[in-house]
Amino acid sequence: QVQLVESGGGLVQAGGSLRLSCAAPELTFSSYAMGWFRQAPGKEREFVAAISWSGSSEYYADFVKGRSTISRDNAKNTVYLQMNSVHPEDTAIYYCAADTRPYFSPGRSAQDYNYWGQGTQVTVSS
Repeated sequence: QVQLVESGGGLVQAGGSLRLSCAAPELTFSSYAMGWFRQAPGKEREFVAAISWSGSSEYYADFVKGRSTISRDNAKNTVYLQMNSVHPEDTAIYYCAADTRPYFSPGRSAQDYNYWGQGTQVTVSS
């Protein structure tokens, strides 16, 4: 069973920053696109950011564009999401996901990803 393990969530004040990490030690990580999604209470899961298998292409939802950066370290089988200038509206459970179709371009739909982490809670206080 492939596991994706997120970390780095917690309580942060509005305007602050946080860095989420997702480790995937059992994946052939460097061949797969990775994504971050989030789900707030009472809302559907939504796309946040994605990165190509090589790290050369990044994609962002409009609500994080300009204040977030997705990156990956293929040597460590880890993908990161740096979020700056967070808002209370960023409060959600954040999930990382893997698309294990080798060398596919990252998608923005949850259906594009077939492995998911358990999620990490991010709470932004005003």
